[in-house]
Amino acid sequence: MAARYAIVVARFYVEVADRLVASARGVFESDGAEEIDVFDVPGAFELPLAALYVAQTGRYRGIACLGAVIRGQTDHYLYVCTEAARGIQDVQLRTGIPCAFGVLTVESMAQALERAGGSKRDHGAQAAHAVLTLANLRDTLAPESSSA
Repeated sequence: MAARYAIVVARFYVEVADRLVASARGVFESDGAEEIDVFDVPGAFELPLAALYVAQTGRYRGIACLGAVIRGQTDHYLYVCTEAARGIQDVQLRTGIPCAFGVLTVESMAQALERAGGSKRDHGAQAAHAVLTLANLRDTLAPESSSA
């Protein structure tokens, strides 16, 4: 399979999303990706379904799911974070296509920006590295095809 990857990104916080995509794209490009397609969704809750649509095409070695959820004053944060994580995990387990959870779950916009290529961690890059690692593991463990 050609080195083709997908990035599914929640655009609710545009500045954070742009940073996450740029860093994930950089990792995929550094690894020699032939093509990187980016698919936008409104928020983190929509990431699992978009990842499923992308995985079901069979075109991609892996998918980096990116976005941010910032805690507010209600329980909405908990539901969105939990269901995004569960849904992304379900997609990779059901399809066998690596789907990295690159969704920031933070207390403030400052924390989100720090973790989207800022001074602490770069979750976009980490998600892309996770996809590459799992895709390579799958390739290593794949049964060798015998030629007749």
